Parts: sequence; structure tokens; C-alpha cells
Amino acid sequence: MKNQKSYTVNEATKAMEHFCAYQERCHKEVEKKLIELRMIPEARDHIIFHLLQENFLNEERFSKAFARGKFSIKKWGKIRITNELKFKDISSYNIKTALKEINDSDYLTALYSIAEKKLPLIKESNMYTRKNKLSTFLISKGYESNLVYKVANDLIKQA
Repeated sequence: MKNQKSYTVNEATKAMEHFCAYQERCHKEVEKKLIELRMIPEARDHIIFHLLQENFLNEERFSKAFARGKFSIKKWGKIRITNELKFKDISSYNIKTALKEINDSDYLTALYSIAEKKLPLIKESNMYTRKNKLSTFLISKGYESNLVYKVANDLIKQA
């Protein structure tokens, strides 16, 4: 077993302040980091309470930033974002608030853009197989099936 530095509550608090200041974090990430630092449960609770009081830790702010970032950078759909936030134990209220950060027109534009880039890469001669592969790809990105099928039908008809 390797020697791991042990932290006092004050040292761990400062480390967690830096950890949260670097980028938005959720409670689950902070709790995991505190466990890695081998902090006892009472100290973990004290540190998390301090981070909440000093506004280093804010789940609503985290969920909004997460949704904006994953949509704008990775072009994830709302379903994928919702599932990832649920995995991080974010409340349904905060998930709904986060999804409001995504503009509906930008969402459709992104969906069409991804589909238009993917369609030429699908090397299938059968129209139905192409449509199925495109739809499967878009659904795996987290887009709603009703929107995916509409976009796929529109693009296949144009092709």
C-alpha cells in the first residue's frame, strides 16, 4: 500500500475550494474527492457545508453549466444530458432548469447539422438502411426520437 498524505480539515477545505473554483462540480464529485482524500464522514459533511455556504458548490449552477457545455461542445441531445445529470444525482428540478438553458432553435440547428455531416459518411445504397443508421446515431447522441425521425426523413428525401 502506498503512503498517502493525510489532510487536516482546514487543508482539505482549502484543497476542495480550489477543486470547486477550477470548474463547476456537483456534490457527488466533491464527495468522491473527499473520500479519495480519506476524510471521515463528519469532516466531509463539514467541508461540504462550508463549500455550500461560501457558494463554491452550487448544483443549479453546475447543472446549467453542464447542459450548456455538453450541448455546445459535444452536441449532446437533451435525453443524454438528462441521463448524465441523473447519474450525478442532480435533482429533477435542477435538470429541468438546466435544459431551459438550451435554445430550441439552436437545438434543431445542431440536430440538422450533425445529421447533415453524418449522412454522407453512411455508405449504404438502401435508403431505409441509411435512414435507420442515421436515426440510430442521432438517438445515441441523446436526441428525441420524434425529432430524429423527422430530420432523417427530411434529409433522406433530399438525398
